[in-house]
Amino acid sequence: MTFTIVHLMRHGEVDNPQGVIYGRMSGFGLTPLGKDMAQCVADYLVAEDADITHVRSSPLLRAQETALPTALAYELPIETDARLVEAASLFEGVNVNRNRWVLAHPRNWSKYRAPHRPSWGEAYAQILTRMQAALSSAIDQAYGHEALVVSHQLPIVMVQRFIQGRPLSHSPLRRQCSLASLTSLLFEEHTLVGWSYAEPAKKLLTLAHDVTPGSSAAATRS
Repeated sequence: MTFTIVHLMRHGEVDNPQGVIYGRMSGFGLTPLGKDMAQCVADYLVAEDADITHVRSSPLLRAQETALPTALAYELPIETDARLVEAASLFEGVNVNRNRWVLAHPRNWSKYRAPHRPSWGEAYAQILTRMQAALSSAIDQAYGHEALVVSHQLPIVMVQRFIQGRPLSHSPLRRQCSLASLTSLLFEEHTLVGWSYAEPAKKLLTLAHDVTPGSSAAATRS
């Protein structure tokens, strides 16, 4: 039997003082605190003697910067994988820092016609399919060892809900996927046999701001 561990990591705190829904927009890198979070995860993996042999990341800047400390610690390149990108959203660019209720404005009501798909962005099932493909590739690259895979909150939550046997449609307030968290997946060959969730940068979360709600200790910009 051959076991492989894939650590699915969310990026650290993003430099987003205006509080916009940045989605796939370019130019949103990490804050200094976000970079400290990424370093915390690299230090955690080294301290745990994680056998990281492969690092891959979403192409977005915040994810690439999050992957960097671990790549440096293990002297590995970062493989960019477009399948790990943030979910597409019709709300991209909307400023929710000024007024979160802007999402409830009547001009946006048509976007909510099919919330279980959802109608305001990329379909949940489509997100899950591309994430599964990216994870399969990561298993192949790190076969018998461990991989760090950096993505974004909603794509990671899709994986979490699938492996828990829960509906993909959900309330964002119920997400357990904090900044710089690790959802670690244990595979026997290509079959998932176990998983765990950890927050190596937990001590920094109370200092952070996150545009996306959830169960994290980070403050939600509002």
